[in-house]
Amino acid sequence: MKKRCGTIAIVGQPNVGKSTMLNYFIGTKLSITSRKAQTTRYQLLGIYTSLETQFIFIDTPGYQLKHLNKLNINLNKTVKQVLQDVDVILFVIEPRQMNEVDTKILQMVPKKIPVILVINKVDRLRDKSRILELINEFKKNDHFKEIIPTSVKKQNNLKELLESARRFLPEQDFIYENDQITDKNERFLAAEIIREKIFRLTGQEIPYSVAVEIEKFEHDGDVRRIFAAIIVERDAHKPIIIGNKGIRLKEISASARVDMEKLFDGKVWLETWVKVQKGWSDDLRALKSLGL
Repeated sequence: MKKRCGTIAIVGQPNVGKSTMLNYFIGTKLSITSRKAQTTRYQLLGIYTSLETQFIFIDTPGYQLKHLNKLNINLNKTVKQVLQDVDVILFVIEPRQMNEVDTKILQMVPKKIPVILVINKVDRLRDKSRILELINEFKKNDHFKEIIPTSVKKQNNLKELLESARRFLPEQDFIYENDQITDKNERFLAAEIIREKIFRLTGQEIPYSVAVEIEKFEHDGDVRRIFAAIIVERDAHKPIIIGNKGIRLKEISASARVDMEKLFDGKVWLETWVKVQKGWSDDLRALKSLGL
């Protein structure tokens, strides 16, 4: 069998399951997830290599038309740029009719790029006949080369989705090493893991503008020593993250350390602290630091 290799963009609105889907394909928790919309800020590559195929997935921020501050405008631009330069697009939606945001995303896709419509979270539908109704409705849209209902949570139809994407990849040699799973370094991944734990353990109390800066990343034998600053833009946010007697910050650090040790396959010593940098989220330098 000839080798295939190519890029696959995973796009859609916030919280439709894009990052969870990427993590499933890669086989490890690479892209952070939370119920908070727009958790993903970056164009993150996740690489899965089988014997005959190298899938280069690109996890994108959720595209939205509401709350268009400077950060979200730049995130939308990131999505638009990604759509122009990939081999295949997995367009992920929840089991419902398409709305104006979905339509806007499709309008940005060049006609030459094959789009696979992924109807995720079908396990939530009580009336399973609704799935067939949606598929028949979406078949009228000539954008879609294939339509596949899935449940990332239940791991339903994901292998079929992978095989579907494979058929549209070009025949060519692999670009990355067989054991490489991302283009990002460990400093980036460590910062993202900490940011995820902040969102998960603070809920809606902390805004999107929270950031994590790895100030030092050292290898001490088999141990990684990581020193991370959590940056907030208001004095009031600092005690929310620290918590009563530092309990919440300890929970964030402990949970992040566990995930890092799984991802890096080694011991991690993690030290975190919180600092206030007012107005940083409106600073163009801050946007650049987010990879935008």
